[in-house]
Formats: sequence, C-alpha cells, structure tokens
Amino acid sequence: MRMVIYVLFKKKCLLVMYVKMNGLVLIVALVLFASCKKNLEKPNVLWITIEDTSPHFIGCYGNEYANTPVIDELANEGVRFNNAFSTGTVCSPSRTAIITGVKTYKTGTGNHRSAIAVPEYIKGFPYYLQQLGYYTSNNKKTDYNVADEIGYTAEAWHESSDSAGWWNRADDQPFFAVFNFMDSHQSRTMTHTYGWYKKQVLNKLSADERIGENDFEMPPFYNDTPKMRKQFARVYNSLKLTDNKIGALLKRLEEDGLKENTIIFMYADHGEGIPRGKTNGINLGYRVPFIVWFPEKYKHLSPWGTEGVVTNEMVSFEDLAPTIIGLAGGEIPEHMTGRVMMGKKRSPEAEHLVLSSDRADNGIDMVRTVTNGKYIYSRNFMPFIPEARYIRYMEISDIKQLMRTDYVQNKLNSVQKSLFEPRATEYLYNIENDKWELNNLVNDASYQTILNEMRQILKKEMLEARDVLLLPEYELELIAKEQAPYEYRLSEDYDVDAILESAWLAGERNELVAEKQIQNLSHVNKVARYWAIVGLRSQPKEILARYEKEIKQAMGDNYPPVAITAAAIAYNQFESNKAETLIKDYCFNQDNNLALLAIHYLMYVENKEPFVDTVRASRELEGRNYNAKAAAVDFLGSLGLVPNNPSYRQ
Repeated sequence: MRMVIYVLFKKKCLLVMYVKMNGLVLIVALVLFASCKKNLEKPNVLWITIEDTSPHFIGCYGNEYANTPVIDELANEGVRFNNAFSTGTVCSPSRTAIITGVKTYKTGTGNHRSAIAVPEYIKGFPYYLQQLGYYTSNNKKTDYNVADEIGYTAEAWHESSDSAGWWNRADDQPFFAVFNFMDSHQSRTMTHTYGWYKKQVLNKLSADERIGENDFEMPPFYNDTPKMRKQFARVYNSLKLTDNKIGALLKRLEEDGLKENTIIFMYADHGEGIPRGKTNGINLGYRVPFIVWFPEKYKHLSPWGTEGVVTNEMVSFEDLAPTIIGLAGGEIPEHMTGRVMMGKKRSPEAEHLVLSSDRADNGIDMVRTVTNGKYIYSRNFMPFIPEARYIRYMEISDIKQLMRTDYVQNKLNSVQKSLFEPRATEYLYNIENDKWELNNLVNDASYQTILNEMRQILKKEMLEARDVLLLPEYELELIAKEQAPYEYRLSEDYDVDAILESAWLAGERNELVAEKQIQNLSHVNKVARYWAIVGLRSQPKEILARYEKEIKQAMGDNYPPVAITAAAIAYNQFESNKAETLIKDYCFNQDNNLALLAIHYLMYVENKEPFVDTVRASRELEGRNYNAKAAAVDFLGSLGLVPNNPSYRQ
C-alpha cells in the first residue's frame, strides 16, 4: 500500500493534511488538543516598564495636572497598587533585583553600574520561563549590573533588541514580552539640553497635549520661579509622550488579537528622576506606579478583584520574578525569597519592606529603609553627604544648576536649603499625610514606638540577610575576583555582626558614640575600623577636636579605605599637611575605587584649592574609569573651573 501525505496548512491547533492512498484522497484534520491546551492555559504576559517616575506625577494616583489617559484607563480597568516599591533608587541596581529576584544587598550589586558576578545558578528569571515553553523578548534596555552582562542577557532572552516583541514567537507559543519606554528618563526631564528636549519631546506632542509651565503644582522643596517651572514642566510632558507610546503598544496588542489572552503589568523602574528623587533613599526615590490588568479569562487569578481596584498591598521588585514564574506554572528557585503575588501559589501579604540605596555613579552613599506603606524610615550611614549630593549627570542639568545658584544667593527657604546641607542620621516620614517628605518625625515623642520598631526591623534584616554592601566597594571587588559576594556573605569569613555593630553607630552625633568609634579604630576587623572612621566623619567639629591624635594615627592604618577617610577628616579638621599629601597620593591610585573615595571626600572639605592640580591630573590618568573621572569633574565644576553643561560630562 502506497501512502503520500501532503500538509495543506497549520493554524493554531489545527493541522490539515490530505492523504493519497492507492489513488484515494482523504482530507485529514488533526486537532492537537494536548499541546494546544497546555499552551493556551498559560497566560501571555506583557510587561511595560517606564523610567524614573513616582506615582506623584500620574493622573490615576491623584495628580490633577497630569495628562496620562492611557495609564489612567489601564488602572481604571485593572488593579492599581498604592504601595509598590523599587528595591533601589537608581536604574541598574533596581534592574538587578528585577532580573535576579534577589535584593542587591545580598548579591552585592547595589552600587550603580558595577560588574559584580552572581552565582551561576542565579539566572535571569526569563530563563526559567523559557523552560516552561515561553517565548521571552526584551525591547530593549538591560542594564542588569552584573558581570558578563552580554552572556547573562543572552541566556535570559530569546531576543533582546529594539525590534524584539511577541511577533517573533512560534505559532501559539505563550510569550513574556518586555517593553521599556525611555521617554520619562532623567535624560529627557533634566540632563539633556532644553533644545534637545524641545525637539525630542515637546515637539512630538500636539498643542492640546502639552502641559504648560504654569499648569502644575511645584514640589515645595524647589524654589517656585519661572526658570524652575520651565525645567519642571519637562517631567509632565515627558510622561505624556510616554503615555502616548504605551497607547500605541496596547493598540498593536489588540490588533494582533492577543489582548484577551494577555496579563499586562505597568510600572516604573524607580522613583522620579528629579533631584531629591532618583538616587536618594526616601519615598520619592523608591515608590513607583504599579498597575496590573487582567483579561476576562484570567480575572480569576486576581486576588484583589477585577476592574477599578485600588489595593494597599505591598509590592517589592524582588516579588516580580517569583510571581511571573508562578503564573507560568513553574517552580520558584530557592534563591528567590520574594512573594508570589497571585495565582495558586500566592504568598501571605508583607507587613513591611526593606529597601536599599547605595552608590550612584560618582555619588557614594549607603541608605537602608523600612516601610509599612504608611510610614517610611531611612537610616543614612553617611549623613555628612547631603541629599542633593554631587553626581555628574545631575550637576550638568539646568535644574540642578538653578538650585545651586539659588542656594549660593540665599534665595531658598529652610526646606530647600536643607537639600545641600548634611542629612539627619534618620528620617521618619508619614507618607500618607506628608507626600513630599518635609516633616521628619524622628524627634517627635509621639512617634517613638514606630521609630524603634522600624529600627529593629532594619537591624534584624541586615543581620539575617548578611548585608554584603556593608563592605566598601574596594573590598567587594577584591572578593568578587575569587567568589560571588552572594556566597561570600554566607561564609564564616564575613563577620557581619562586628561590622554592623560598628556601622550602626555611623551618623550618630554625640560624645558617647564618638568614644566608641575611637575605640573601634583598633578593632581587629578592618571593615569595622572603616565604619568607625566613616562614623567619625559625621561628628561635629567640636567633638572631633578632642581626638586629633587618634584620627591622625588612623591615617597609618594598613587598610586603604580607613587611611583615606582618616586623612579626609584630618585635613578638614586639623589642616594636616600629612593628610593633604596622603589624599593627593590616593587620587592617583591605580585602583579606581580608592581614587574615587579620595576625590569624593574632597567634595566636602572646606578648602579645596590645594587639590586642584592633583584632581585635574588624576582625571587624565590612564585607566581612570567613568566614576573617578566624573568625581574629578564635579570637584572642578564646584570651583567653577570646568563648565557645568551636558557637553562637558567628564
């Protein structure tokens, strides 16, 4: 018997063939029920990420001046979260937490644009979706802040490019598709010139879409002047352009007949990109808009309800990876400790979140934060550094230059001035009643119970998680050459108890704490000594005056971060010639982390003049990385020796 099979067509779950057998033609339709049903049960997921945006500036979150109808409609038809938080305040650490499902103070990837290795078993979470049959696409930003980012990206995505999308998958294959819109990024709202913004943002909006310079409420920590309004209007118009582009993407999803099989997530990668938001460890830096939309067939997966729902349930970026894997029907890897937000594997709601903010470009910092949605508590481990600290890409913006000029000319009120002055050791804000975070409740007797509770939550988490970012970046990178910091932190070599005991004193400004810090300068643990001297940097001059001998002795410490910090204090406090020489030497150190540390401290000394030639020469040193160069230029820019404009980044 002779049989010839011809395939006529394949569509969805139907395979149509004709079979010629001994001259007889049979039309055969095979319905591939098993595999088809398996795929159709898996929801598609569309993930829309926008840049640098706090909910303060979105219409559905109560801003009557915003023009965000697409986002607002998505919220009206879906679920809007009031308490969604990035785990960091700048893009690359936030994206590490998203792609790994692990907080950065565990992986060691909290410093913006570092290249710390994570263990091989901590894969980008779309990898796990691929194993479940999903097509994974990313359009197109990565910025994952891990070693071998190219390889890491390739393993996570079938395609990561500016042409990637669901349209490249196989027939009937479920997809996880990410689209990242850059139009609300700080480069658009602040860093690029006004002429660039006008051409690339404002001119792409019709006249009736634009938000005028007098058509919004100015945040009270900015001086309300026509020049400032001209700059701040960029935030609203950039968000309007973003909203338009989201609308176009959703239209394509619907035209492709996929909307009713797709769950849509929309959120920002961290808080608002303006000064005091991005890179700053307060609510404005962490809190993000977050919306989930369910088609009819998947509304049963929503534990919050269906349309027009507003929830106060808390969401952290470490929750996203396990939630999506759970939606796809996969097993959650052990290293992912975040919550599963929906579906059969839904986790109990969180009572609080712990968040973190570390170095951003050349702006060294360390902040740890606890929030329960109503209150937010932040501990500043380096409070001698102001909120509006020197970060090159902010310094070249018109808005930051206006702020600095008004500060020098004494045109700012006490709140506005405070951005350029040393921070409090701790912040406690009631973010339900004080959305702009103006009233620090730390010294209010009525809030001591919640303050102490959050302190204890934070300390407990830092100890239990074995916060590896207590290590100075110099040390972290040395360790990473031999072992992933994620694993090192779990070893006996990492004495987190001793280190945190010393670090916990940093920022306290009193005689009793200073005495303990002086004692810790002799600690056997070098990192504990580092935190002792960092803590002394925040002590008042009248207290430091009593410890000249001990601080000068610390300049001879064999651990460079201790020696550099001691020299910065000794130079500023005692005008030590030896300290001046030591700092100059470290400005030329081949290790970029040590050079950055030295130059960074110089931003906050009173007499910068002796270091001008040194810093200028250090900037030109071969092998000098972006962060050290940026710090050098900020130093020179603060003295008016280089122009502060977008064409002069380094």
